[in-house]
Amino acid sequence: MTKHKETPEMRRERLRQEEIRRNPAGNASDAFDRNENANMADLVGGLNWKVTGIILVILIGFVVALLFLG
Repeated sequence: MTKHKETPEMRRERLRQEEIRRNPAGNASDAFDRNENANMADLVGGLNWKVTGIILVILIGFVVALLFLG
């Protein structure tokens, strides 16, 4: 697939793979640092909006159930 027709997800993955090839040791350090400083954008970065919405509905439902049943 040409670069002008690739989706943003495909572009991110291609750039990630290129970075791994250029600097394999730095990638391990980045992954460790990212794990310690994770945020919501990192969590849902690879998911589409439907999956993200389902996760949020489940979490909100869980909190509401705890409030009313707990």
